[in-house]
Amino acid sequence: MADARPTLLTLDEVLQRVLAVAQDRLIAETEKVDTFDALGRVLARPVRSALDVPPADNTSMDGYAMRAADVPAAGQVLAVSQRIPAGVVGQPLQPGTAARIFTGAQVPAGADAVVMQELCEALPGEGLGQVRVGTVLVAGQWIRRRGEDVQHDAEVLLPGARMTPQALGLAASVGASRLTVRRRPRVALFSTGDELVMPGESLKPGAIYNSNRFTLRGLLQAAGCEVQDLGIVPDRLDATRDALQRAAVGNDLILTSGGVSVGEEDHLKPAVKAEGWLEDWQVLMKPGKPLAFGAVRRGDGETEALFMGLPGNPVSSFVTFLLLVAPVLRALQGCAQAVPPAVQVRADFDLPRPDKRREFLRARFNAAGGVELFPNQSSGVLTSAVWADGLVDNPGQQVIARGDTVRLLLLSSLIGA
Repeated sequence: MADARPTLLTLDEVLQRVLAVAQDRLIAETEKVDTFDALGRVLARPVRSALDVPPADNTSMDGYAMRAADVPAAGQVLAVSQRIPAGVVGQPLQPGTAARIFTGAQVPAGADAVVMQELCEALPGEGLGQVRVGTVLVAGQWIRRRGEDVQHDAEVLLPGARMTPQALGLAASVGASRLTVRRRPRVALFSTGDELVMPGESLKPGAIYNSNRFTLRGLLQAAGCEVQDLGIVPDRLDATRDALQRAAVGNDLILTSGGVSVGEEDHLKPAVKAEGWLEDWQVLMKPGKPLAFGAVRRGDGETEALFMGLPGNPVSSFVTFLLLVAPVLRALQGCAQAVPPAVQVRADFDLPRPDKRREFLRARFNAAGGVELFPNQSSGVLTSAVWADGLVDNPGQQVIARGDTVRLLLLSSLIGA
């Protein structure tokens, strides 16, 4: 009996289904890592501040610390009583004097304002000299107050936050030397197709280089995954089942490319069904229509590794990974945001004949601040993915005229986010 035709679904419907499954399989294992080495990791526990930040009132400018009451008018001259560089705690400020102070230094007790050095004139005099203040003071000016950034015991980073460079800096600023993070997702990757060869091998008639292996492996690495690369699997049912069995052991997800289009003579989908379960979908999107989603039983018979089969065309595989696989990887790690938001940009192009399906058009910013399209939007043109800054997310049958506002998904937020 022939298999039923794939189920036709919108991208949002597919996302809802795959994320529901992935969220139920949240990676439970956690580990502690040095904050210094935590880039890209996902927090499993919150980061709390061990102190107020800043820990004391300090100056945001090089200048002079003084009392506002000692400067009733511009032009007032004060004796400089001390010099306070960053890292040094000064003495209480003597009435009627100023303290030379440098950015980040703690404001001495008794001072209630700082005047930037550009508004002051250093004058000769005994000891450290004098200063003429060229402005009227306002109490509190150019002073960063204790705890104005972070207060003691505040949660500065919540579970599900991915550690960006700025998040690492914030964690360090509150004294967090180690972080509790989720284990990295473990993903097995292989390609199917006897026509595939590796770069450096002889390219026989009918053969093609396996670019998807490089693209997908790179995307998985950028997403912080541990990758088990099983290479190219021969087009045989026994070989495919064997690869799936090996891939399921110790991995959270099995990712393949090729062999999921309607009518292809391949063994991937029958092999997955024999080793677990499979949903065969046609997604109303361009590029990237075919998608297989399911799970493969592990050797214990009690647990499974998720399975996602992507189309073989290079851009289809690339886009489908960004829009469906990457959200699954984020959900497995408990990321607070599985799908990055789009930005609104100006279209500097016309699209008079849109597709019936939801389109993801490779686009790049131009010097005028708008976006333009790569001339060839074919799913086999991988140069478009290298050229592009993002994907214009265009609803089905939506005509675009130059000057319209369109949604752009930035590749920088989709890759490794």
